[in-house]
Amino acid sequence: MLKEFRDFAMKGNVVDLAVGVIIGAAFGSIVTSLVGDIIMPPIGAIGGLDFSNYFIGLSKAVTATNLADAKKQGAVLAWGNFLTLTLNFIIIAFVLFMVIRFMNQLKRKDEAAPPPKPTRQEELLTEIRDLLKKA
Repeated sequence: MLKEFRDFAMKGNVVDLAVGVIIGAAFGSIVTSLVGDIIMPPIGAIGGLDFSNYFIGLSKAVTATNLADAKKQGAVLAWGNFLTLTLNFIIIAFVLFMVIRFMNQLKRKDEAAPPPKPTRQEELLTEIRDLLKKA
């Protein structure tokens, strides 16, 4: 059983999937930082707002002005955080779309490669065939 598991785990597809998951996790962290540290602050600065602290208190006990303190006081609907995460998703989806689009363009270039040039022997055989058709 251990040998079967080792054979399964070492198949190319499983190893490729593992590498993809690890790279995906690292890419997710980069996108989270891009959205949280680069994109959202200027958007928030336009209106003097910080989306991560947008919330609605679901109980009257919530009087805090930032999300972290509000969560300590009671239940909150953190719609600003949801908006930030939605923006993360859109950016990731767009980047993946662009990567797949680029890969498809490379694949089409490979498929559209011109047919190989005929050899001298093939050229002679084609000429003979054409002469025989005329006769």
